[in-house]
Amino acid sequence: MKQLLAVGSLISMPFVLGAKNLIKKRVDKGIKVDAGKDRFGQEISLLEGDKFYCKVSTSDTDGDLYIFESTRDKKGGTSFHYHYDQDEWWYIIEGEFLFKVGDETFTAKAGDSVFGPRMVPHAFSKTSEGIAKMLIGFQPAGKMEEYFKKISAGVTKNMSEEERNNLRKEHGLVAVGPALNYLKK
Repeated sequence: MKQLLAVGSLISMPFVLGAKNLIKKRVDKGIKVDAGKDRFGQEISLLEGDKFYCKVSTSDTDGDLYIFESTRDKKGGTSFHYHYDQDEWWYIIEGEFLFKVGDETFTAKAGDSVFGPRMVPHAFSKTSEGIAKMLIGFQPAGKMEEYFKKISAGVTKNMSEEERNNLRKEHGLVAVGPALNYLKK
């Protein structure tokens, strides 16, 4: 009986000691982020002129959701890639984009949305002139917000393609093909 109690105490000890770490952190009030503004006042810059404005942070939802507004000036877009665990959703606010999700291709304009399920390769490319904007959401958030912040900070600037692929994998995505190059300008 003493051995059983001792084993029970040993098993429960990490849970008692680590209970503080098990408590999830989420915001507990409403949040408003103004148009053209970032949730934290620090937009992310990447993808040749793309600006990301966080609207719902990974930290707001304890990793359940990440939503940002992408504002693009130049034509072009992402490489063909997939996410291990995240579904991705795009809602076009302004301009026009070409999407490839799996074997399907979509042209999307203001008011349209496109869904990319996890593990399905996808890419998008801005095709219209002038500024284009879209909301992008990841569910669950995974490490995408962290990944974009690293790119914005310049960590990939001097990396080899192998190092970039490793960074992608660390953040839950895998590049499987080129960008929709025929639209890049």
